Amino acid sequence: MVFGQVVIGPPGSGKTTYCNGMSQFLQLIGRKVAIINLDPANDSLPYECAINIEDLIKLSDVMTEHSLGPNGDHYFLFDFPGQVELFFLHANAKNVITKLIKSLNLRLTAMHLVDAHLCSDPGKYVSALLLSLSTMLHMELPHINVLSKIDLIENYGKLAFNLDFYTDVLDLSYLQHHLDQDPRSAKYRKLTKELCEVIDNYSIVNFTTLDIQDKESVGNLVKLIDKSNGYIFAGIEASAVEFSKIAIATEANLVVRKLHSSLFFFMPPCRHTGGTWGRKKGNPINLFRSSTSSLSNT
Repeated sequence: MVFGQVVIGPPGSGKTTYCNGMSQFLQLIGRKVAIINLDPANDSLPYECAINIEDLIKLSDVMTEHSLGPNGDHYFLFDFPGQVELFFLHANAKNVITKLIKSLNLRLTAMHLVDAHLCSDPGKYVSALLLSLSTMLHMELPHINVLSKIDLIENYGKLAFNLDFYTDVLDLSYLQHHLDQDPRSAKYRKLTKELCEVIDNYSIVNFTTLDIQDKESVGNLVKLIDKSNGYIFAGIEASAVEFSKIAIATEANLVVRKLHSSLFFFMPPCRHTGGTWGRKKGNPINLFRSSTSSLSNT
């Protein structure tokens, strides 16, 4: 079983920076990380790629060269391009990911990064919520929405509500007043209200925060990812397999012993020195008969 992340999000949300920081953190905690860059326009990568789409070489060739077989213990980070229509509209990216999952036995989590500064604008925040919801429904993967660059959020002014409101996606009707204050959104008031109701009705979108330069922040996110794709259960599964093998072996041993006893029971009788008919001297049934014979004689 191989684990990994599908890193997606709009342009400028910090996907490449995230992959760079996440790979460094994962290596520090002892995981072998392989980053796959699938963004052909990303020509200044801060990390070393195991696979780079710019090289235009076959996946199988790279896996052979880097020993990244499906039975390895590497952890994959897929750095996708920022064209959001790939993940909530078109099927191409989803089809590629589905084939990778099936052929390599991957367990992936979709990491949807959204720039935290969007929280400072109610209209942009609602757009980010709608994009996150559409992506979750389209990708059909374990999914984590991340407010990236959370350390810079104060640079964009004071938020209308506390941060929990934006991460937990609480009652969006409270945003309506702030949206009405913006003359640009007043024209689309009814549409915005309907979109907010759609998001509220699904009630599946929330966010976690990330400062990629903060080890504690990255560590907390890794814990969420490991729960979502089952990485934390990998050791338990291996132990369960070993336990099953032991249990099967023990059960088989009991069956053999029962069969062995049955064979003794059905063995043809023979006369021995005690003058009684029984099985050869020394087997359990013979000893039992000898003891009952002694009791009957007393």
